[in-house]
Amino acid sequence: MPSVFSSQRRSLLRAFGALGAAAIAGPVRADRWRERHPFTLGVASGYPQPNAMVLWTRLAPEPLAPDGGLPAENIPVRWELARDAGFRDLAAAGTVYAQPQWAHSVHVEPYGLEPDHNYWYRFHANGATSPIGRTRTAPLQDAALEQLRLGVGSCQHYAQGWFGAYRHVVADHLDLFLHLGDYIYESSWGDDLVRSQGVQEPITLTDYRRHYALYKTDPDLQAAHASCPWAVVWDDHEVENDYAGAISQNNDDPAWFLQRRAAAYRAYYEHMPLPRTMVPFGPWMRLHTRLRYGQLAELHLLDDRQYRSQQPCPKPGRAGSAIVRDCAARLDPAATMLGERQEQWLAANLRASTARWTLLGQQTLMAQADSEPGPRQAFWSDGWDGYPAARQRLLDVLAEPQPRNPVVLGGDVHAFWVTELKRDFDDPSSATLASEFVTTSITSQSRPEERIQAVLQENPHLLYASGRERGYLRLEVTPTLTRADLRGVSSVKVRDPSCHTQASFVVEDGRPGPQLA
Repeated sequence: MPSVFSSQRRSLLRAFGALGAAAIAGPVRADRWRERHPFTLGVASGYPQPNAMVLWTRLAPEPLAPDGGLPAENIPVRWELARDAGFRDLAAAGTVYAQPQWAHSVHVEPYGLEPDHNYWYRFHANGATSPIGRTRTAPLQDAALEQLRLGVGSCQHYAQGWFGAYRHVVADHLDLFLHLGDYIYESSWGDDLVRSQGVQEPITLTDYRRHYALYKTDPDLQAAHASCPWAVVWDDHEVENDYAGAISQNNDDPAWFLQRRAAAYRAYYEHMPLPRTMVPFGPWMRLHTRLRYGQLAELHLLDDRQYRSQQPCPKPGRAGSAIVRDCAARLDPAATMLGERQEQWLAANLRASTARWTLLGQQTLMAQADSEPGPRQAFWSDGWDGYPAARQRLLDVLAEPQPRNPVVLGGDVHAFWVTELKRDFDDPSSATLASEFVTTSITSQSRPEERIQAVLQENPHLLYASGRERGYLRLEVTPTLTRADLRGVSSVKVRDPSCHTQASFVVEDGRPGPQLA
């Protein structure tokens, strides 16, 4: 939509130009916030490379205020990256300027680091020092890595529970944590809420900034960010429930909705440890990417919201999801979840991959999930079942000799699912092409367990399903197998819940399909 957003793009370029001007201008006035701690939203790192990563923080002495409690001025922030937690051995350091145009957020990308190495980082501004974060670089591409420990989370509604699952993520000492979407929820709903996120749904940039700031004031979420590098992809609630490309759930005017999406995407960038390559331009943001961990694993992170086709057979007068039966539009071969360019990018990278394990981090359940008993079928249109032709195109690539050992990771559905991804889901004897693990939600409430179990019984390729507990996935990838632990917490109504492994599955090298450990 260049005619609508050309002025926004010009403003964005002027904002980046101001960064260089601020570096020349030197120290700025800091009288308004001199006595207030600016690092209320913690620190984070992400997107590790063998010689680099992203370091993030945002200055916000009053995090829920429209301006974060800061003047509309560029503020110098010193950053330090050390080889030890005591910061006696600095690997890199420098000064950047937190700009009001970007909500005084800071994204630093130090280079020239040692591969497969632990680092610690912190920030200083106006005499205050941030919490310390731990991060780790990736190994060299040809390194013979023996182990990779991953966490996978999704769906964290602020009002529906405490983020106690993250206490156990911290205790796991992970190499990387993947958040697969619904980092915030734009609306408040559910039963037995433990805290309030307000009743106003975010629409403007100021609204979304406040929403992210509220979520990031949670100490357990901050601790998880500080414990290891993260990589993130969004789902729908970072903007609006069930949106698809430029189409909102409420079927709003697309030009108006894209303005809202631009605000949401900008706030997302401002609050995540994202590299400069992901900076948004209006309502457009290239989020999909890949990370390599030596010869062991290659991780592809996908965006199934920004470029997708509208869901088929919506309810009259609306857009978004529905339970559909006998919906001819569902079979449209042109329908897409990822968009043509992202599909081509993914297929080319999968075919060129030389890693032993191929991990796909995407938003939701990929396996077919017929929810109607008997010969007639019913499908939820917002998931991959609404786009079976797009799913088949991806599965056809996964069936090729390269990539090796594909494992699909998902979230969104507020329950654990373990599945076999089949060449033909309607034929139980069909070849298994890949393995799938879907995490339950961090806090978001699930649908009734009896409905989940009914779907499990109807679909033989679904090996395990449970929405009884909130929690996360923990994966251990080695040359011979990938192990997935389904980690459930005792309750999200208490701040410090216990955590146990609900079930464990393994995928063996060269043998597609999960097996109960």
